[in-house]
Amino acid sequence: MSILIVNFNGGELLTACVRSVLSSTVPVEVFLSDNGSSDGSIYFLKKSIQDERLHIVLNGKNLGFAKANNRVIPMTSGEYLLVLNPDCLIQANTIALLLEQMQLHPKAGMAGCLIRNLDGTEQAGCRRRVPTPWRTLVRILCLDKLFPNHPKFESVAMHQKPLPKKPVYKEAISGAFMLVRRAAMKDVGTMDEAYFLHCEDLDWCMRFRQKGWHILFVPHVEIIHAKGVCSTGRPIRVEWHKHMGMVRFYKKFFRHQYPLPLMWCVVAMVWLRFVIIAMLEIFKRFTS
Repeated sequence: MSILIVNFNGGELLTACVRSVLSSTVPVEVFLSDNGSSDGSIYFLKKSIQDERLHIVLNGKNLGFAKANNRVIPMTSGEYLLVLNPDCLIQANTIALLLEQMQLHPKAGMAGCLIRNLDGTEQAGCRRRVPTPWRTLVRILCLDKLFPNHPKFESVAMHQKPLPKKPVYKEAISGAFMLVRRAAMKDVGTMDEAYFLHCEDLDWCMRFRQKGWHILFVPHVEIIHAKGVCSTGRPIRVEWHKHMGMVRFYKKFFRHQYPLPLMWCVVAMVWLRFVIIAMLEIFKRFTS
C-alpha cells in the first residue's frame, strides 16, 4: 500500500496523521508531498518520526493538490494507493479492512469510508451524488429542503441519510480519503492538474465511472478528519479555487448535456455565491 499525503501547513496534525498510517497492520510506504509549508510542520515531522518507510518530497512551492499527488505517484510501488489528507487520523486496521472489500469487489476502482468530524458526526461529502448543474441549482435554491422527498430535488450530500448496512456503490466519495486500485488508475489516468484545490476528487470519480469502474463506500470503516486545518489562514483564496474548480467541472462534463442558458445560469450563480462568501469573510475580519 502506497500512501500519498499532500501537506500545506498541516501543523502538528501532520505528524499525528503519518504516525497513524505507519501503525497500519499492512505493509505501507508513505510519500509526503509538501507544497512549500512555512509553519514548521515538516521540521516537527522529521524531528518526531524517523522511519525508512516515510519519504518526504519538498516541492518548494504550492503546486496544488492534484499536481502534488501526481508528482509522487511514479515513486510508488504499491498495488493500491491511498490519497489521504494530512489532517486525517486512521486506525491500525483501517487499510486492511478496506483492502478486504476491494478484493471482494474487483470492479471497484476506488473506495472510501465513513469520515467523521471531530464531534463524531458524519462529514458531508464522504458519500455523495455528483453535483450536476441541475443539482447545484436545487442546492442553491434550497429546493431539496422545500421538497425533501421528491427524487428530482435530491441533495448532493448524503450525510443526513441513514447509513447503508453494507458496502455500496456511490457516485462520488471524498478526496480526503480515496483508496485507489493501481490497475484502475492506469486505465483512467492520474488527477487532472488543471484543478488547483477542490473538485479534482469529483473529476476523478467521474472519470473512473466513465471507464466502467465502481466507487465503493464502506460504512463500517471509520476515520476522523479535522477538516480545514490546512486552509484556515486563507479562506477567500480557498473559496476562489473551490469555485474555479466547480466551473471547470461543469464545463468539462456537462456543457454538451445541458442547454447553454442553464449552464450560464449555473456558472453565474456559482460566482455570485463566491462573491457573497468573500464579502461575509471580509466583514467578519473587520468586525472581529
